[in-house]
Amino acid sequence: MAATTHEEAMKAVEAIFERYLLISTSTKFAGFDKHIMETVELIDASPKGTVTFEFLIDERYTNINGVMHGGAAGVIFDMCTTTALGPLARPGFWDFLGGVTRTLNISYLKAIPIGTKVRIHSEVCQVGRTMAMIRGTMMSQDGQTIFCTCEHHKVSVPTREAHLQHRVAWDDLWDKDENVEGQAKL
Repeated sequence: MAATTHEEAMKAVEAIFERYLLISTSTKFAGFDKHIMETVELIDASPKGTVTFEFLIDERYTNINGVMHGGAAGVIFDMCTTTALGPLARPGFWDFLGGVTRTLNISYLKAIPIGTKVRIHSEVCQVGRTMAMIRGTMMSQDGQTIFCTCEHHKVSVPTREAHLQHRVAWDDLWDKDENVEGQAKL
């Protein structure tokens, strides 16, 4: 079931975070993307495949110069742009974490000082059966300063069966939708 309303789009994105946190807790995963998934704040999402977050650039994301490290921008964009696929997903089509990254190109425009809360806006520009392209912008909270932008190309891969065992409320909506359409269950 792809999201058709603002409320469904928000729930679709929230479901990605819920499943991610269930998996990371059960597997004791402590990778560097976990902090992002635990602390990024969802502001908005739309059925068209857009999502907006706010995120604090604290000392763990900065370099020795006290500004955000370029590599940190990569992992932040990777996680935040991928979630824009959530409202477009349906069983067998970009489900859960939206495949794997093919390319992630970042343009750095202005340094982000430690302690800055940024707004991250992501928009799916193209999505097909096997590939998607998402654009991201990291800016000041008021939108007046653009710090960096990205173009993120994804390749769809099947969700690991072990990950699908961690069910969230959104799965019940997918199951219900599949029964109506007569499609196979996950």
